[in-house]
Amino acid sequence: MPLSDEILKIICCPKCKGDLEYKKEKEVLICRKCELVYKIEDDIPIMLIDEAIPLKEFEKNELN
Repeated sequence: MPLSDEILKIICCPKCKGDLEYKKEKEVLICRKCELVYKIEDDIPIMLIDEAIPLKEFEKNELN
């Protein structure tokens, strides 16, 4: 089940409080400003900075 529009309107990056880009097919939220990727597991966004994946690492893994 994808994240609801209501959640997407209010959720923000925990590090910079900026907007997040939702990638439904990958089940992730991306902060382009901080270059961090937050996973979504069992329809729950994991919004812990320590659990975030660096964007470059995420993109590298997606290409392989």
